Amino acid sequence: MTTSSSRPVAYISGASRGIGRSIACKFAARGYDLALSCHFNTEKLEELADNLSKEGVRIQTYKVDISDPDEVRDMAERIRQDFGRMDVVVNNAGISEVGLVTDMTDEAWRRIVDVNLSSVFYTCRAFIPLMLKEHRGHIINISSIWGSTGASCEVAYSATKSGVEGFTRALAKELAPSGISVNAIAPGVIDTDMNSHLSASEKAELAEEIPAGRFGTPEEVAAAVYVLCTMPYTTGQIIGVNGGWF
Repeated sequence: MTTSSSRPVAYISGASRGIGRSIACKFAARGYDLALSCHFNTEKLEELADNLSKEGVRIQTYKVDISDPDEVRDMAERIRQDFGRMDVVVNNAGISEVGLVTDMTDEAWRRIVDVNLSSVFYTCRAFIPLMLKEHRGHIINISSIWGSTGASCEVAYSATKSGVEGFTRALAKELAPSGISVNAIAPGVIDTDMNSHLSASEKAELAEEIPAGRFGTPEEVAAAVYVLCTMPYTTGQIIGVNGGWF
């Protein structure tokens, strides 16, 4: 039986930590019911859901491999039954691998492409019908500064983020007549676990290259995501959150 939420609903992938967690906190504070997914860190996701439920909103969590189209399709159907609507889709989950392209295995390449790029297609395809019913909605894809500039020793990651940005621009044109906006946020260097491979000295050197003089925070990315959901006429844009480093 489908239950329709009286509040707007946002879906966020990779919500157990980092940027995804901050986005979930931001939308809960703004009165959104939330559908949150992750693949591995389910305990952290459940802990987050318990904390956010104190905001007086409804939270449902889903363990899903977003690189698997069948799992995404099944999750979207469960979310449709749980909430009956979808107002905001945030494709945040992503992975990276640092190393020479000549050392990358076929399996690693396919995994990064599937998680970072194919999942965006699977997720949008699954949720767009719910948005079309209401003739409104927002899709925000989390890209990266490397999507436009490229990063040495992160070729696969950079390629997938370039793909996300092309996907965003094209889908924005397709969905604009239906009142659905599609945008991407391209963070610069954000203080998350994804940068844990950097030493303290490497982080300090990198911060000196950023005009703002520091790494960004997940909360600053979350703020940009939320603002985009208040701007329905803005679509097809890649918004940098990078402290002037580009």
